[in-house]
Amino acid sequence: MSAASRAKPAQPSSPPPAPPAGPRSIVNPAFDILAAGGLSILIFIPLLATGRSDLQILSPGVQAWIGTLINLPHFMASYRMVYRDRATIRKHRWAAIGVPVILLVYMVFAVWQSATDDRWVSLLLTVQGGYLAWHYTGQAWGMVATHTFLAGAPMNRLERILVRDGLRVLTLWQVTWFIHWFYTNGQLPLLYQAMSYAAVVPLAAGLIGFFLYRTRTGGHLPLPAFLAWAAVFVWYLVLARDINALFWVQNAHALQYLAFPMRVELNRATVAAEGKASRLVTRMALWAAALLAASVVWSQVLPGTAMDLVGQALGERPGRMAGMMVMTFLNIHHFFTDGVLWKLRNPEVRADLFGHVRPAAAPRGG
Repeated sequence: MSAASRAKPAQPSSPPPAPPAGPRSIVNPAFDILAAGGLSILIFIPLLATGRSDLQILSPGVQAWIGTLINLPHFMASYRMVYRDRATIRKHRWAAIGVPVILLVYMVFAVWQSATDDRWVSLLLTVQGGYLAWHYTGQAWGMVATHTFLAGAPMNRLERILVRDGLRVLTLWQVTWFIHWFYTNGQLPLLYQAMSYAAVVPLAAGLIGFFLYRTRTGGHLPLPAFLAWAAVFVWYLVLARDINALFWVQNAHALQYLAFPMRVELNRATVAAEGKASRLVTRMALWAAALLAASVVWSQVLPGTAMDLVGQALGERPGRMAGMMVMTFLNIHHFFTDGVLWKLRNPEVRADLFGHVRPAAAPRGG
């Protein structure tokens, strides 16, 4: 996870800072490979090969709990980042206070109007759909930027243009997909088909970018970086097969993100533990428990009973719009906060994210 949404973490500025040495991973090499996109590719490719058109495999109840255990914690982890302490809140006033206040005011107005006019709700859902597309491809670029940085050879300008800007172009496919299925009920076949064929352009651009990178660095290519980029194309193939696959794609996206706030928390906890393993384990256990508890409350309380009361107070039929607005608020606010928080060019972000590695010499591959 995260601006317009910027990547999570965002690209390093030019010239980039010295990359880290030592352990060249966020968690460990195997976890990084699976979380960055390897696991979702291993699951989605065979699923696509079966030719199955209905990808809503699990019951809604099971899906809700999977979302509670994977998807919602990635939102809560980003909230932990922005609301960590007063200094962080003051530093990111717009992300911590300004944007949520604006969203809440708009949501109350939209729910109130929804008794007779759904256009205000639809407008916010449209913003969410477009923002989500930018968020997915932005996060993928963030994975590429981070893992090539960790490998000691950040991408050069041409490689960044091919990979990063190719992903930005790919955003247009998801926006078209969203409008095609959620607003016109499949009534934009020509535009949707054209954008699907056009996706070969960012695919080719990215492959060329990675080829140039590999050539420049003497055959070196960080696997998590490539898989994070490739995973987006696989996710979109799944979405093209069945719109219900958005559930699976969102959880794959959440897993891709979770390693980063976990590493930040682990690095901070390591410093606070002062070398005592028991303190470190306790702090990380409390962090994980807090994320899960907040996720359960959000999924089981806010969209249900609490929002029914809000809906009734605003003259809305219980469960019709208010619960939907809770997740819309969470999504849009998350997209914005991630774009603010994850900037690799920021020394504080680098210190938090790469605190477990040693400074290195100049990047390889020039």
